[in-house]
Amino acid sequence: MTDLPGDARHGSSQARSTVWTGRATNRFQWLLAAVGAGCLALGIQLAVDSAWGGGIAPLLMSVIGCVAAGLLILFGTLAFVHVAVKVDGDALEVRCGHVGLPRRRILLTHVVGADFAPRVTPRQWGGWGYRWRPDQGTAVVVRRGEGLVLRLGDGRSFTVTVDDAEAAVRFIRDRLHLTATGKTPGP
Repeated sequence: MTDLPGDARHGSSQARSTVWTGRATNRFQWLLAAVGAGCLALGIQLAVDSAWGGGIAPLLMSVIGCVAAGLLILFGTLAFVHVAVKVDGDALEVRCGHVGLPRRRILLTHVVGADFAPRVTPRQWGGWGYRWRPDQGTAVVVRRGEGLVLRLGDGRSFTVTVDDAEAAVRFIRDRLHLTATGKTPGP
């Protein structure tokens, strides 16, 4: 999905787009969020209907455990139900979930290359979410599928799963004046 400047929306094919936006969604995360809500409801039910015969300490531990597990699962999964990526002339910005947190902004001046990854899986990164692996770099993985890989000037990389990642790569390379190999064109 590309946002075009005012003139380009009215049929002008001459104008260059100024912003690229994309997103990716994982519907399976909603199932995990429902499990978290169930744990939270169980904790509340235990607290309200305290017909527990084992004493106050086990009841308190059960209630706190269910509520804590429910909140962690619920908010941990809702943060990575979807990811929104925006690339403008200055930076790439990644926002996760409905609140937009965690958020990452990478200035294009720090990017030395952009590559298309046809298949990024949670297994490669150790699961869904915001991930870091010393041998691979940092990633935001919300689903299996295509992704965008940025090579940064400090030798690290940043990967994000997003729909139409090839268009994002072309857009970034165009902004950085890179060829398909990721190298600056010579004289």
